[in-house]
Amino acid sequence: MQDPDPIESRRSAAAEILADNPAKYALFLDVDGTLLEIAPTPAEVVVPPKLPELLVRVSKGLDGALAILTGRQLEEIDSLLEPAQFVGGGVHGAELRTTPGGPIIRVATALPDSLVEALMALAQRLPGIITEPKGPGVAVHYRQAPDLKPKVEAEIRALIAQFPEDLVLCPGRKLFEVIPQGHSKGSALETIAALPQFAGRTPIMIGDDVGDMPALAAAEKLGGVGLKVAGGHFGGTDIDLHGPRDVVTWLTKLTEKLERRGRTTFG
Repeated sequence: MQDPDPIESRRSAAAEILADNPAKYALFLDVDGTLLEIAPTPAEVVVPPKLPELLVRVSKGLDGALAILTGRQLEEIDSLLEPAQFVGGGVHGAELRTTPGGPIIRVATALPDSLVEALMALAQRLPGIITEPKGPGVAVHYRQAPDLKPKVEAEIRALIAQFPEDLVLCPGRKLFEVIPQGHSKGSALETIAALPQFAGRTPIMIGDDVGDMPALAAAEKLGGVGLKVAGGHFGGTDIDLHGPRDVVTWLTKLTEKLERRGRTTFG
C-alpha cells in the first residue's frame, strides 16, 4: 500500500485546490522564500534547474494566468528564471509587466539619490549590512549581522523622515525595504488580476513574508485564496506549505493535473 501523499493528505487550502478544477485559477507567486530558499545574500540564491521549465508549464496550463510578485526588480527575476519572462510586479508593485516577455513599466518614481547614497553609506559603516538599490525601492539586508537590526531600523526611519516624499519602511526576512507609499504586492495583484488572461479566474497568492501579506489579503478580497509558506514570518497552524521544496512539489502536482485535463479535453 502506498503512503498517503504528503500534501494532498493535509486538510488545507493547498490540498483543496489540487482536488478542485485547477484550470479555473490564476496563480501569483512570490520568489525568495517561496520558490527559492533564502540565501546569505540575494546574489547567492540557487535556482533549481527545472524550476523555470515547471513555471512555464504551469503558465501554459493556466492559459497564461501566472504572475510573479516580488520585492526584487523584474529584470533580476528574468535573469534568475531565464529564458522565461512572466507577467509580474516587481519592487513591491513599483514595477509592472502586463504581458509575458513585454516591457517592464515603472509605476513609481525612483527614490531620491541622496537617500540611496545615505543608505549605501550606512552599509559601509556597519559590518555585515548590505544595501541593495532597486530604482523605485531599496533593500537593506542585516542577515549577516542580526544583532544590528534595532540600530539599522532606527537609522533608516530617521533617514526617511528627512524626505518630503511619502515613503514606507517594509520589514522582511532579515531586511528592511524602503518603497514609495501606495505600492505593494497587493496593489500589483489587483492590477494584474484585471488583465484579460487573469480576469474571471480565482486568484491564488503564495507567499512567505510580511511583504506578501497585502497580496495574500488582495487574493482573498477578490474571492481567492492566500497560501502561506513556512519561514521567517508564518508558522504553526497558519502555514499551508512547508517551504520552497513543498511549494515546488505542489506546483508539480498542479501542473500534472492541468496537463492531464488538457489531454482529456483535446484528446
